[in-house]
Amino acid sequence: MKNDLFEGLKAKIAGKNMKIVFPEGVEPRIIGAAHRLQVEELITPILLGNVDDISTILRDRGLQSSLFTIIDPANYDKFDDMVASFVERRAGKVTEEKARDILLDVNYFGTMLVYMGLADGLVSGAVHSTADTVRPALQIIKTKPGISRTSGAFLMVRAYGKEKYIFSDCAINIEPGSQELAEIAVDSADTAKLFDIDPRVAMLSFSTNGSGASDNVTKVADATKIAKELRPDLDIDGEMQFDAAFVPEVGRLKFPDSKVAGNATVFVFPDLQSGNIGYKIAQRLGGFEAIGPILQGLNKPVSDLSRGSNEEDVYKLSIITAAQALM
Repeated sequence: MKNDLFEGLKAKIAGKNMKIVFPEGVEPRIIGAAHRLQVEELITPILLGNVDDISTILRDRGLQSSLFTIIDPANYDKFDDMVASFVERRAGKVTEEKARDILLDVNYFGTMLVYMGLADGLVSGAVHSTADTVRPALQIIKTKPGISRTSGAFLMVRAYGKEKYIFSDCAINIEPGSQELAEIAVDSADTAKLFDIDPRVAMLSFSTNGSGASDNVTKVADATKIAKELRPDLDIDGEMQFDAAFVPEVGRLKFPDSKVAGNATVFVFPDLQSGNIGYKIAQRLGGFEAIGPILQGLNKPVSDLSRGSNEEDVYKLSIITAAQALM
């Protein structure tokens, strides 16, 4: 049975000639997913790395290197232009000599391709850490106006995409304050729309509508107020416990005047610890597929794979990245 969610996303990007750069071009999982995306004419993959090494891997897998754009940062004919652009972007924080060293790093090089408009998005993280993927994005692409930091959402999918939710932040911000939580909430609502999810945002806590008292509860309550001020067009409510957000009967009992309670589709966790634990419980015990993290808040899309990801994960996150570029 087809995954209706991804069939819809593929329809959005098909024929748009979206270019996605893969810094980890010698990684077999990346190559397999990139080939599939190319054959299905969903994206044009750009693989970074040593041309001979990548060509050998492709040949060993029976694939034609002519199907791919392969770039070796050490032998890039427009490297001088990229260095100049990077030095300008970093506004005096790096010298030209230092920039040349930095841009030999495939994540920095790939991010510059996105910044310069030579690629629409980037997918990395199969062998690199989140920091290695996110740091260049924050330095080069930077966050959208009004957003102070990026965050990481997971698309939680069950029943072939018919049941779908957004969980965030589950990847980046360890202890966000009220302002950061509010920004994460509005960013997560926009991410939900990408997947045709009507965003009803629950600001999660161990308290519902003032039932508990602590600094942690106050943080979430304040974040809810800020988020509503930032985006009065969105349905955002809190603070509330997960059962009050998810179960209609509990929502009516604990938060009777809320449009979100018992009906939430976007769940914003109060800190990284609870978000990371929460999505993994849903994944391992609830039978949800957890897709992500999907980086939010950047001017152009950069996606961070889990190092435990498989080829299918790369394939799906690449489709999401291309769809984000069209937003």
